[in-house]
Amino acid sequence: MKILYGIVFLLFFISAMSQKRPGDFDLIDHKVKFIDDKQIDSLAKKLVQLGNSDREKVRAIFRWITEHIDYNTIVFNRTKKYTPKNIELDPEDTFTTLPPLSERVAVQVLRKRIAVCDGYSRLFKTLCDRAGIPSEIISGYARTNIYKKQSRFGVNHIWNAVYIDSVWHLLDVTWASGGVNYANEYARQYNDFYFLTPPEDFIRDHYPEDLQWTLIKNPPSYFEFNNSPFKYAAILRAAITSYAPSKGVIEAEVGDTIRIELKTNKELKDFCIAETPVFSSSQSYLSATPGNNGIRFNYPITQNTGPWLYIFYNDETVMRYKLSVKKEIESEKNKLAVTMNY
Repeated sequence: MKILYGIVFLLFFISAMSQKRPGDFDLIDHKVKFIDDKQIDSLAKKLVQLGNSDREKVRAIFRWITEHIDYNTIVFNRTKKYTPKNIELDPEDTFTTLPPLSERVAVQVLRKRIAVCDGYSRLFKTLCDRAGIPSEIISGYARTNIYKKQSRFGVNHIWNAVYIDSVWHLLDVTWASGGVNYANEYARQYNDFYFLTPPEDFIRDHYPEDLQWTLIKNPPSYFEFNNSPFKYAAILRAAITSYAPSKGVIEAEVGDTIRIELKTNKELKDFCIAETPVFSSSQSYLSATPGNNGIRFNYPITQNTGPWLYIFYNDETVMRYKLSVKKEIESEKNKLAVTMNY
């Protein structure tokens, strides 16, 4: 009898351990690394088999792409001439009906294992189509870490939306895969932030052509989006709910003291501000002071003040402001002082 109870308990324990918790994708993330297939249909079938729910199937598709497709950095290398090639078809396909554009691009991405954002997003959609999961390709403007404010809206990026559990979700498989370093080399580094990102967080750096794909009831205008300070992913950990100034460019003169206020429920001691983006013990920081329902920085502008201000939370960069400092005023004062001495 004891043996029977032991067997029953063991079976129950194994069954409980084998069930995945909602949102726990560790097993799927591990398995996709070992799937190698260059055919759309067979690859989609293998990935779908990894999940029981649509959410898990989407996770398998998403993570397979981030693990197996490299970003085509040739578009960043100005020493090489980049000439996009025509989409190639198999000889036996030349007399058949031309497949949809997304599928043709997806075929090429699978063969070459490199792509830019268009290829990433079309491959994702094509695999979702095979899995029977509705998805969309979304074009718009994405704010990168490189400051380049545009006066007019310009499309520079493509991402996706996917329909799971009767709700549309946003994701960016390109940015989740990794990034391009200063040497224009691709570095694979998975970023889970861009998988099914909440719309209010996704709008931080993605602004769609069609505003319905913000998935927000009252989306900001493009002017508000483009002129706000740049916000890093770590801003979520800092729990910043509002900030002032609301514009990303702060105009000042030498001798001014600019005030930056943040509303957050985090500890005051965990925040500081500096003029360089990487936290280092060798540089000087200005600590935060208590503000109205949050924290405040009173930053003095000198002749040596640089063009940027970075806000840190627990040694992570969370926000960045651009400084437009009129320094010629102090220079004129110095010239006047020299003239008077003579």
